[in-house]
Amino acid sequence: MRIEELAPEVLMFVGDEVESVATAFIHGDEAVLVDALGSVEDAQWLRTTLCDVLGKTVRMIAATHYMSDHLAALHLFPEALVLAHRHHRATFLSQNQRVDAFYREPDLAFDNMVLRWGRHELRFAHNPGKTIDHLSVDVPSADLICMGDGIVGNIVYLSKADPALMRSAIARARRWGRRKVVGGHMGAFDAVVLDHATYYLTRIQQQVTAIRVRAAESQVDPEIAAIPIESCLAPGVQPCAFEREWHRRNLHAIAAQSIFALDAARLSQVVA
Repeated sequence: MRIEELAPEVLMFVGDEVESVATAFIHGDEAVLVDALGSVEDAQWLRTTLCDVLGKTVRMIAATHYMSDHLAALHLFPEALVLAHRHHRATFLSQNQRVDAFYREPDLAFDNMVLRWGRHELRFAHNPGKTIDHLSVDVPSADLICMGDGIVGNIVYLSKADPALMRSAIARARRWGRRKVVGGHMGAFDAVVLDHATYYLTRIQQQVTAIRVRAAESQVDPEIAAIPIESCLAPGVQPCAFEREWHRRNLHAIAAQSIFALDAARLSQVVA
């Protein structure tokens, strides 16, 4: 568990469970949270640190997307308003490892919204990519974007996602031109991480599609499982252990969910 100050009156909390991130925007003795960590233990640490140690009262919690590994603290702040995109329930029901105990019905569901909070203006923009309900939070005054699971470090996580939507979501965030990007996991990064994530998405799509087009059916899954992360990363990027683990999960999801099979089928039709 760790805390980092990203800008004046902006604190980032990174929990132990899948390095899930929560970002606090402070205004006097009150705070707005973006996301709420991934385990009961991390959530309790967040509440103790932010409320008991720092003396802040959480007034609102906004979810970038309604997956359980970002919702653990919702019930620990019963007086806080919960904000989410109007398609939050579809995302919650679609996830691989749902934790029903973390679910809390949002008090406010919306598509796009601007919230003025102290010195900061939080611009919530519907930015579907990893999930259909995904929100990006553009904060010009802090020169940062909260991307949620739009990226996972220098890569993306493909499970149950439309790769084309993911690419569009990253491109949209890139156009906002902020210096720093706060991911849903791991922490904060320089904006070049968006380019790195797009590069990874392009390279893994190219390799998987090529395998699906040329390999015998019995060899497709083994060849996909053998794709090294290094062959998908942008030049000069060295993978950390977390990115290696989520690349491994990508390879499993690609085989199990037939990801990029449509791209391979279309390519085969063109070649034929």
